[in-house]
Amino acid sequence: MVGSNVQVNGMINDQLFLAFMKQLGAVRASDEDLILELMTQGGDADTAKRMALEIRVFQRYSGKSAYVVGKTAVMSAGVTIFSAFECADRFLSPDTTLLIHERHIEKTITLQGPIKSCRQVIREELAALETAERVEREDFEHFVRGSGMSAEDLVDRAKENCYLTAQEALDLRLIARIID
Repeated sequence: MVGSNVQVNGMINDQLFLAFMKQLGAVRASDEDLILELMTQGGDADTAKRMALEIRVFQRYSGKSAYVVGKTAVMSAGVTIFSAFECADRFLSPDTTLLIHERHIEKTITLQGPIKSCRQVIREELAALETAERVEREDFEHFVRGSGMSAEDLVDRAKENCYLTAQEALDLRLIARIID
C-alpha cells in the first residue's frame, strides 16, 4: 500500500460527498485498488452512511481490494465511513483518535390543534427516532464485525462518547495495523 487515491479530509457534507464520488469514479475506471485516506471531525451522519454504501458497492462489484488509512482524527460520522472496510483492511496512524457516539439530533416539536393530530405528530417523531436507533445499531455492527469487541459493548461505550486511541483500536482488533 503506497499512497492514497481517494481522500476524505474535513467535515462530512454534500460538497465532500461530491468530491469523494468523483475520486471513487476515477478509481473505478482505473486498474487500482481503493486506498482511502480518512481524517474528519465528523459531520452529516446520513451523508457518511451513503459514502459507506458506495464503498461497499465498490468492494462487492469492482473485483478490486479496498483499504482505509485513518489519520489523526476519525470521529463521529467518519467512523461510519471507516466501518465500510473490513477490520483486516483498516489502518491508523499512531496519533489517530476514533470517536464513537450515539447519533445526535436537535429538534423542536410544536403541538397545536386537535389532540388526535398532535398524537400523530408524536407517533411520527417516535418512529423517526426508532429508525435512527436501528440505523445506528447497524453501523455499530458493521464497525465491530470481525473484531474483539461486541456491538453491545460499543453501544454501551457510545452512550458516553467513546474515544479510542490507535493502540486501543489495535488491541480490540478493530484495525489491522498502526502505520507511520
